[in-house]
Amino acid sequence: MSEDKEAFLSRWSRLKQQERAGDKPTSPPEKKEIETKAEPPAPLPSVDQLTPESDFAPFMDPRVDGETRRSALKKLFADAHFNLPDPFEAYSEDYTGGEPIPLEMLKQLNQARKLLFEETEKTAQSGSGQAERQAPETQPEEPIDGAGKQDA
Repeated sequence: MSEDKEAFLSRWSRLKQQERAGDKPTSPPEKKEIETKAEPPAPLPSVDQLTPESDFAPFMDPRVDGETRRSALKKLFADAHFNLPDPFEAYSEDYTGGEPIPLEMLKQLNQARKLLFEETEKTAQSGSGQAERQAPETQPEEPIDGAGKQDA
């Protein structure tokens, strides 16, 4: 804090005492606002004739209508220079078009086996359960470990 300014607590205490005494606290003079509506904006070039090399600064004046400003900015950013994706942006590329995982490999993945193939296995087991009832003398299957290989 500079020495010419009053400390925060001192100022707060003084204002509270003035408020209790009924005096209106003195406030610093407010800054005069610039009247922007009094002066008409400079004549603007036609939005249809704008090119990327044109000067867009007059359209950024606060006195310019918002719709005119937006249409000028649309014209500016329609240029191909602004439509190129940044090659260093992590999410700017489309990664949805890769080649699919083959079905044989997908069946070997434990998570996919649980989520995708569970219903088909249940229906196959229910169908084989009926077959087992008809033919009870089938040999039991060997246990399979997590990787899909049979134990030795």
